[in-house]
Amino acid sequence: MSDIEREVNDLLRGKGLTLGVVESATGGLISHLVTAIPGSSEYYKGSVTAYSNEIKVKIAGVRQETIDRYGAVSTQVAEEMAEGGRKLLGADICLSDTGIAGPGGATPSKPVGLFYIGLADHTGAYSRKHNFHGDRTQNKQAAAETALNWLKEYLLSLP
Repeated sequence: MSDIEREVNDLLRGKGLTLGVVESATGGLISHLVTAIPGSSEYYKGSVTAYSNEIKVKIAGVRQETIDRYGAVSTQVAEEMAEGGRKLLGADICLSDTGIAGPGGATPSKPVGLFYIGLADHTGAYSRKHNFHGDRTQNKQAAAETALNWLKEYLLSLP
């Protein structure tokens, strides 16, 4: 366990905000890190591991047209996952991720290690693009920690 989980825990508790997560390429790792902290049930609503496109559409709120137009690994899908998850889980904030952990799955325009992290709150949904350069496990870990670091940055920016 790293310090980021504790920091996010303290910030969410201190601000009285709730969190949900919709994960694809990290496969539940963000949720695991969040729930590793005792007392996380005070703010953590739950998660959806939307690994397949079918689940992204049927449960996580991604439009099929978005996947058809931009691909599952895209800023648009990350944002729709985060917003859909926020509504589905009834959370103040929702994180999401979609990416190519590796070693396969890459295309010329979407290399192994490409991830989009999403964050949605009451003002809308946002995403950030990241390129990680490890093996599958390292890429998943880097994406999960990056998502939590962005959440920390977001929470610190709130009044």
